[in-house]
Amino acid sequence: MEQIYGNSYLMMAIFLLLGIFLPFATIWVIGPFLRPHNPTKGKTSTYESGIIPTGDAMVQFNVRYYLFALLFVVFDVETVFLYPWAVAFDKLGLFSLIEMTIFIFMLVVGLAYAWKKKVLTWE
Repeated sequence: MEQIYGNSYLMMAIFLLLGIFLPFATIWVIGPFLRPHNPTKGKTSTYESGIIPTGDAMVQFNVRYYLFALLFVVFDVETVFLYPWAVAFDKLGLFSLIEMTIFIFMLVVGLAYAWKKKVLTWE
C-alpha cells in the first residue's frame, strides 16, 4: 500500500513541476522564436485612443470609485453564496435557513453602515 501512495506523490510533483515550467517555457523560451519582432517608434509609443498622449500618466481617482467597486464585489459574492443555497434549500433544512438569515443580516448591517457614512451618495 505504501508504494501506491509514493507513486501518487511522485506523479503529483511531476504535474506540479510541468504546470510551472511549461507556461514559462512557452512565453520566454519558445515565444521569441515564433512571434515577429519588428519594433518601430509607432509601435513602442503609448496608445491612447489614437490621440497623442499628453500630461502625466499618474491620475488620482476619487476613493468613492473604489468603495462602490468594493460594495459591488461584496453583494456580488453574496449572490454567489445565495444561489446554491436556494437551489438546495429543501435538502438543507432549518439550520441552513438560520445560517443564511444571519449571513444576510450581516450584509444588511454593513449596507446600513455604508449608507449612514454616506458612502453611497455623490456630491
